[in-house]
Amino acid sequence: MHSGKLVFAQLMEHLPLATFRRCVARYPSKYPTLTFSHLDQYLCMVFAQLTYRESLRDIETCLRAHSNKLYHLGIRGGIARSTLADANEKRDWRIYQDFALSLIQVARRLYAEDSFGLELQQTVYALDSTTIDLCLALFPWARFRKRKGAVKLHTLLDLRGNIPTFIHISDGKLHDVNILDQIAFEAGSFYVMDRGYIDFARLYVLHQAQAFFVTRAKSNLQYRRVYSHPVDKATGLRCDQTIMLTGIKSAKDYPIPLRRVKFYDAEHNKLLVFLTNNFDLPALTIAQLYRCRWQVELFFKWIKQHLRIKAFFGTSENAVKTQVWIAISAYVLVAIVKKRLNTEASLYTILQVLSLTLFEKTTLFQLLGEIENMTDPMTNAKQLNLFD
Repeated sequence: MHSGKLVFAQLMEHLPLATFRRCVARYPSKYPTLTFSHLDQYLCMVFAQLTYRESLRDIETCLRAHSNKLYHLGIRGGIARSTLADANEKRDWRIYQDFALSLIQVARRLYAEDSFGLELQQTVYALDSTTIDLCLALFPWARFRKRKGAVKLHTLLDLRGNIPTFIHISDGKLHDVNILDQIAFEAGSFYVMDRGYIDFARLYVLHQAQAFFVTRAKSNLQYRRVYSHPVDKATGLRCDQTIMLTGIKSAKDYPIPLRRVKFYDAEHNKLLVFLTNNFDLPALTIAQLYRCRWQVELFFKWIKQHLRIKAFFGTSENAVKTQVWIAISAYVLVAIVKKRLNTEASLYTILQVLSLTLFEKTTLFQLLGEIENMTDPMTNAKQLNLFD
């Protein structure tokens, strides 16, 4: 048997601790750290994510049951429910946001050469949001409707590796289209989004940044056809047109030509109309690009099922954002380990095994090697195809 480090400690070795310390130093506070450091807080919260803890008391009980191993896990401070609650309430959530973003940059480099189903050299992003319902009585700052609370998780997903590159947590009332103002568009990249993001003034800003968008057209779109390109209707394509907008506001907001592609989805018996500012790719590729947008929906479904972002350990805005960002960093960390150890096991399988083996001394390489050939009991579930 391996007599070295615990599985949890081996996993945490992949964290760039120098970066973590810089993130902590960036947001100083008066909250005491000598007896319970920021790293202690982070490790406790990651432990809660990986083992599906239900509450602060649950975290405290489980860790205290292994009190003789906490030092070897990297946890130096005393574990108490009240201490962890105070840390989540008072320590700046931006520490964990910045650290998660640094992990995202590491993961993106590791997955840069991965394929996402289309042979494109450009980076392709899928943009969408998901709503997390909250009890308004417990989370009065997150008012969504008259008797309902919620926060929105706006996410820009890099389809190579399905790594979230931009995340913004807002109240439930923020309209999706407003998030386009906060994204720094990359020249040459594709941004795939649904109809909720159609604002031609903002799309024109995206175009001026020399980036490309693919989106669904609304049924009331006002336009005139400038030119029709030939299409092969056997592929499902119905038309490939160059158009000009004719609406009073839209023509002013987007004064240059657009491309309109109509595609018939025989599987679902739907006629879909796409808009894009890219005139170089084949029309069928434009339709296939939009189909890839479904990856971000699967990402939301997956993290809601397998990470603790629907039930929160604190009720303040700071505690909620802290927990969400640590959950995202845990997801990205496992993705990094999966790539570095070159394992074919899905993230679902890895997380299930880690949840039961964090206090064992098996090497991670051996542990993940043993599960590579295991049959995933949910292989056919759509949300898991994202990580196979």
